[in-house]
Amino acid sequence: MKKYFFAFAIALLSFSGAVHAQQTIKLFNGKNLSNWNFVVDKDAVPAEQVYSVKNGVIHITGDPFGYMYTKEKYDNYKLHVEWRWPGEASNSGIFLLIEEVKNPFPNGIECQLHAGDAGDFVCLAGSDLAEFVTPKGQERPAFPVVKKAKESSEKPVGEWNSADIWVKNGVITVYINGVHQNTGTNKVKTGHIGLQSEGKAVEFRNVTLTPW
Repeated sequence: MKKYFFAFAIALLSFSGAVHAQQTIKLFNGKNLSNWNFVVDKDAVPAEQVYSVKNGVIHITGDPFGYMYTKEKYDNYKLHVEWRWPGEASNSGIFLLIEEVKNPFPNGIECQLHAGDAGDFVCLAGSDLAEFVTPKGQERPAFPVVKKAKESSEKPVGEWNSADIWVKNGVITVYINGVHQNTGTNKVKTGHIGLQSEGKAVEFRNVTLTPW
């Protein structure tokens, strides 16, 4: 009897793992950007000059500013994104809980990828986090920042980094290369996800989302 129970338990765990695996969504299919819309600052150039796919990797030029964002909105998920600097270290970001698409910055929360600052939060276009408090006697800055918790956990230029971002009921938790760097609390609980063009070239791959 114990033998059959053990076999049943193993089968159940295997089935559970298969269901979990089926839930993972490839936001980037490795072939094209059909799941995304695009913003280019002042519509200065066609989007395809800024955002492209080569050899299964998303290439973003960084100039002009802008961002690509998912056609769908998402809530309660675990997001995995890998990025690297193909040339020199520069600037980019992962946009979360985009409530309103604007040009050149959306209303949403940025997980900063700026070299040395990956894991900072930036509140864009009027968005807010409970963790940000305006210093007494000062005006609220245009781009409020909630600093990351630890020293940089980024890898050298040319190597792939990973950002694992958990969003649950508006609470955003960020791990950079496995190191917990930040947690922020947003009133907004659903929105688009975006990848930023800002500065110089950046590459992305393995952009996946698992509903939570």
